[in-house]
Amino acid sequence: MEILDGIASLADRYDGYVLDLWGVVHNGKQPYPPVPEALRQLKDRGKKVVFLTNAPRRSWFIAGMLDRMGLDRALYDGIISSGEIAWRMLKAKQHPFFAQLGPRAVHIGPDRDLSVVEDGAAELVAEAKDADFLLNTGPDPERGSIDAEAYRPALEEARKYGLPMLCVNPDRHVMVGTERLICAGALADIYTEMGGESFEVGKPDPAVYDPVMEIIGDVPRSRVLAIGDTPHTDLAGAQAAGMDALWALTGLAAFAHGDNPSSETLRQVALSEGVDPLAAIRGLRW
Repeated sequence: MEILDGIASLADRYDGYVLDLWGVVHNGKQPYPPVPEALRQLKDRGKKVVFLTNAPRRSWFIAGMLDRMGLDRALYDGIISSGEIAWRMLKAKQHPFFAQLGPRAVHIGPDRDLSVVEDGAAELVAEAKDADFLLNTGPDPERGSIDAEAYRPALEEARKYGLPMLCVNPDRHVMVGTERLICAGALADIYTEMGGESFEVGKPDPAVYDPVMEIIGDVPRSRVLAIGDTPHTDLAGAQAAGMDALWALTGLAAFAHGDNPSSETLRQVALSEGVDPLAAIRGLRW
C-alpha cells in the first residue's frame, strides 16, 4: 500500500472531501498542527470539506467544540455527526427501528451528549422500568466510569425490561490525547451478547453519507475522497458509499500500528478488514 506524506498530489483528483474528526482533524483536545493549513489549501482550490463523525452529539454542539479548539469555520463547509442523524431519525420516526420506539429513554452516557434528544426528540427517565428504549451514547468519563464492565449492571437492567438500544456511536474506541478510550459501540457489543437488540447510527452505514452529499452538492461520488483513521468504520463506510478512501495513520491507526508502519503491514490489515483504501497518509497535511 502506498504511503503518502500529504494530500497535495491528490487535490486535483477530487472536488469533495469527507473527513473524520477524532484521530484525523484533531486528537480530542486540539487540531493536529498541519491540519488548518491543509484545509486552507483545499478551500483555496474551491474544494468542499465536510466533517463526518460518529460523535453522539448534534452538529451544532461539535461546531462549538471546534470553535474552542481554534479551528476557523471558514475551513469547512459543514458537519454531520451520528448524533445529528440520530436526532433527525428520532424526530421523523420513519425508519422501522425508530417507528417502534416510544418516547421515553433511559440514558447511558455523559450529559454533554443530551443534544441528541433536544426539542422533544425523546423524554429522559431515570430508570429502565419506566423507559421505552435505552439511549447509549457511551461511557461517562466525567463520572470516572470508563470501563465497559462498569456498565454491565445498567445494561442488564435494560435487558430485563426488553429495551431496544439506540447506540449513537458505533465506534468501539477513540483516542483522546494519548489515551485510548472505549465508546458506545463497546457497550452495544455487551448488550448484543446479552441478547439485547441494538441499532447503531453512524459509520460504516452508507446511509450516513447521504446528508454529507447534500452539503457537498452536485458532485459525483467518484470525485469525493473520505479520510479516516479506522478501517472498519471510516474506510468501510466510504467504500460502501461509493467513495475513495484514504487511511490516515494518526489517531487509532498510530496507536495500533506505531508511527512508521510498513506498507505491507497496512495492506494486510486492510485486507483483513475487507477494505481497499486508495492509499495511506501519514497525517492530514498538505
